[in-house]
This record gives sequence, structure tokens and C-alpha cells, in this order.
Amino acid sequence: MSVLRTMFRTKPVELSIEDTEGSGHRLRRHLSALDLTVFGVGVIVGTGIFVLTGQVARETSGPAVALSFVIAGVVCALAALCYAEFASTVPVAGSAYTFSYATLGEFPAWIVGWDLMLELALGGAVVAVGWSGYFAELLAAMGVDLPSSLTGENATFNVPAAVIVLALTAVLVAGIKLSARFNLVIVTVKVAVILLVIVAGLFFVRSANFTPFIPPAHPTPAVEGLKAPLIQTLFGLTPVAYGVLGVFSGAAIVFFAFIGFDIVATAAEETRRPQRDLPVGIIASLAICTFLYVAVSLVVVGMQRYDRLNRSAPLAGAFRALGQNWLATIISVGALAGLTTVVMILMLGQSRVFFAMSRDNLLPRPLAAVHPRFGTPYVITIIIGAVTALLAGLIPLSALAELVNIGTLFAFVLVSVGVVILRRTRPDLPRAFRTPLVPLVPVLSVLACLYLMLNLPAETWLRFLVWMGAGVVIYFLYGRRHSRVERESRVPVT
Repeated sequence: MSVLRTMFRTKPVELSIEDTEGSGHRLRRHLSALDLTVFGVGVIVGTGIFVLTGQVARETSGPAVALSFVIAGVVCALAALCYAEFASTVPVAGSAYTFSYATLGEFPAWIVGWDLMLELALGGAVVAVGWSGYFAELLAAMGVDLPSSLTGENATFNVPAAVIVLALTAVLVAGIKLSARFNLVIVTVKVAVILLVIVAGLFFVRSANFTPFIPPAHPTPAVEGLKAPLIQTLFGLTPVAYGVLGVFSGAAIVFFAFIGFDIVATAAEETRRPQRDLPVGIIASLAICTFLYVAVSLVVVGMQRYDRLNRSAPLAGAFRALGQNWLATIISVGALAGLTTVVMILMLGQSRVFFAMSRDNLLPRPLAAVHPRFGTPYVITIIIGAVTALLAGLIPLSALAELVNIGTLFAFVLVSVGVVILRRTRPDLPRAFRTPLVPLVPVLSVLACLYLMLNLPAETWLRFLVWMGAGVVIYFLYGRRHSRVERESRVPVT
């Protein structure tokens, strides 16, 4: 058999589902639709609602930042509909990796799995560093100042960031049920704080702050070289602040506040009724977060003029500007809780992707061992926790955060394409949820994701391509030689 045919041989859906029942590699089914929805809200609502709202309103969209959130929510909804069909049809751990293996073949599946490694590990470390910053600020408000060598972007070793990662690793190892309960408590605190912001903020809203709702457009300062958006480099399109184009440019930024609903699909094997609960969890969490984002953005720009909003802490800053310091402190606590769940669920998602890849022998199979008592992939979880803690402790990752964005969008593109392919190659599969208007919805999802990817800097594309190149080398040196699809004769060529 040629190397090319081996690389693009798919793994039958039936074999993927059969793997979920294998002894020694079987996860325990504890999660309900509510648990999945809370997981989704827990990972989506984080830095975006506490930071991006003010940044985008001030620099890109003006008071129309709410429209930017709506547009981004619609784009995510297109991808979410594709994820929902896949998750209900192939209820197996691994999310986009597993979906790609069933439709595009082994090599594309490895590439998206390698891509998800970058997205989730880097994302968890970046958010942990942000958590450390909020934690240091909260301690400072209580009169305890941490030395700069222990926290912040220039720390010798960011101790709070590493500690929170290791603590959450222990929670994840202890079982998915405990993780779900912990997540429920923290998400409840986070959502309660956000609702408090909305209700309390309504008393300080001034209609004059909404005028003009869409400020007049003007070109942004020129960005040259590798820092320029790829769309500018390729087509000479200069980014615009404000105006209608500014609203869409803002949507490209706030889109990343929605990243995380795809993590719900990685918990497929631990869901009691995956065919029903997974689509509910994916779509419900996205709908709830879109409502919260739009409501908060309208309130915060109504409280304080958009060009005066604090870039790093717009919600707390708006209340402080009005003399409501006690509310600002509560918001900081909510932000801390919000970032806690984001770190935990990003690591949860990464461990399940690693688990699926190891079970397929694309990574060493012993990594897929399941704890006999807790029913979790503990070996992989501990390794991921240690690496993420090391990254968060040693490296100021803010400059690399956009790699998380391009990795996520790339996965969205492959999943959207895969829905169309699986409809054609396996129309016989039972689908508890069907993406409407196929192929229109998947095509729109692909186009929207590609547009947002083009708005990322050229240097982000170069770093992404370097990471993908390293993944290709590892696949040919290890993955292709050890692959179950390659080595087991019971897997037919498709």
C-alpha cells in the first residue's frame, strides 16, 4: 500500500465507538446535559468578558461592541452546529481529532490533534498567568504585596500560576464527577458576579454614552512587517477602527472570547446520553455566553464613555470611576473564579485529545491508561499538568496567545469540512442531531473562520506553520509506524 493511501485512510466510526468499551481504556460516564452546559460556560466565560469588552469598545467598535459580540456569536454558532452533529454521531473522546480521523484520514487527524495540543496547552498556561495577575491584585487590595519575582509577566518563576495549575490537575485526576461539581460551584460564583454587574450597572447607564452608537470610521495606525494582519499583507487592506468595518474587525477580536465550546465535545465518552446531551451542552453554553457578553457590553459602555474605558479591567474600572469600589472588588473575585474554570477545562480537553491519540497508538499507548479507582486518564493528565505549570511559571506567554486563536480556527475549519464528507461517505450512520442546511452552514463556517484567520498577524501564521512542521516530522518518525489503523488487519481500507 502506498504511503499516501496509508496517510489518508480513515478509522471507521464503529471502531472508534468500540474503543470506548475497551478494558483498561474505558472512561466512566457521569456527565449530564447540565454538566456539559456548565463546562461550556465555565471555559467560554473568562478573559473575554472581563477584558476584551473594554479593549474592543475603546479601540475598534465603540458602543457597537455589542454588535461585534453578536456577529462573533453567529460565526461560532455555525461551527457549533457542525460540532453538535459530529458529537452526537461519533460520541468518542478527542473532539476534532476523532472527527477528522473518521472523515479526512489519519494524517489530517494527527495534524488537528497536534494543533489542539498547541491550542489547549498554550491556552491553559496563558490563562493561568492571567489568573496569577488577578490573584496578586486581590492580595494587594488586602495589604499583601507579592514580590515581582514571583508573579507577573517579568517574574523569575510565576508561583501562583504554577500552583493553580497543579491544584487543578489534582482535581482532574480525582475524577470527572468531582471536576464537574467543582466547576459547577465556581461557574455559579462567576455567573452571579456577571449578573450583579448587569443589574447594578443598569442604575448608572447614561443614554448619552451610546451616542454615536457606531462612531465614524478612520484608518488605524499602519502596522508593517510580520506584525501586520495577513489580509493586509496579501491584499493591501488596511484595518479600520469604528464604522461598520470596525464592528466586523471587532468581531474578529471578540470571537476569541467564545473559544471553548468545542471542549464540550472532548467529554463525549464521559456523558451518560451523548447523542442527546452533547448537542444540548454545546449549543446551550454558546447561547448563554452570547447573551451574557451582549448584556455586559451594553451595560459597560452605557456606564462609561467607550473611549475612557480601562483597557485591562473595563468592568471594575467603570465601577471605580463611579465610586463603587466595593463592586469593583467583587468583580475581581468573579474574574478570578472565571479564569480558574477556564484553566481547568482547557486541561480537561487536552487530556482527552491526548487520550484518544494514545489509544490509536499515534502517541505511546501506555499514556492512555485509566486510573482503576477514579476512572480518569491520570498519566496523561499529570503530564499535561506538569508541562502547563512549567510553561505558566517560566514563560511570559502573552506574545504567543494568538497561536491559541489560529489553532482553534483551524480545527473549526476541519470539523466543518468533515460534516459534509461524512454525510456523503456514511449516510447510513444514525444522527441524533443534524446540522441544518448542509452544505450551506458548513461552507459559511469555513469561510467565516478563514476570514478571521486572515486577520491574524503574519508572524502568528509563521509560528503556526513551524509548529505544524514539527508535528509532521513526529508523525512520520513515530505515529505512522505505530498506528493501529496501519497495523491491525481488521481495519479495512476506505
